[in-house]
Amino acid sequence: MVSEAAPVLRVHWLKAYRIIRSIYPPIDLFEDIADPSDWEALASIESKTNPRIWEQIGRLDLVPPARRVAGHGASYLMAPFVHISTDRPGRFTDGTWGVYSAGQSDEVAIREVAHHHGRAMAASREEGGWTSQFRVLINQVDLDLHDVRARADLHDADDYSASQAVARQMRRAGSNGFLYRSVRCPGAECIAIFWPDLIPIPVQGDHYDFHWDGARVDRVRNCRTGAILAL
Repeated sequence: MVSEAAPVLRVHWLKAYRIIRSIYPPIDLFEDIADPSDWEALASIESKTNPRIWEQIGRLDLVPPARRVAGHGASYLMAPFVHISTDRPGRFTDGTWGVYSAGQSDEVAIREVAHHHGRAMAASREEGGWTSQFRVLINQVDLDLHDVRARADLHDADDYSASQAVARQMRRAGSNGFLYRSVRCPGAECIAIFWPDLIPIPVQGDHYDFHWDGARVDRVRNCRTGAILAL
């Protein structure tokens, strides 16, 4: 059984760091104080004057009303669960369900995202230069997670088939998510959370510019301090 190879561990991090693109604005529906069980009805009403509302909100049906979060900053938690695509799979999702991933430090989150951003830039054959701006999200974690750090098969650098299969099984079985080793920042750890109501709403931290040298993301600049991290 998967659970036998992945014991449950209480994970308490005072700060968990997630990096997202800065271009995505908050969704009014998530930021409002309306009851999450009413979101579909409210969106249906607004769609009469804003036909793009469903595209902006995403797949609400993927998150049961009881597991939704609302209020200031809730967009940051809801977004990875309602804006998904099989064109954007991850280590613990094939793109048909959402995952909130975060690292134990801002450097871990930066290195993880820089890898995937670099692959996207290479696929679109972008020219070198400073590219997209990202923002860091910070929240606390105090949660029982399945500890899969010892599972080498779930940490392949490029093949996510085994980790996706385990995530699918454990999510259906009621797991909160995983504690795992960062593949892009050796010695560090990450978490993958399966539902938005399991962790507090994050607050926004610094913004970062990513530099693409034509082959990889080689530098990241903190927009507030000007400090540059070489990757």
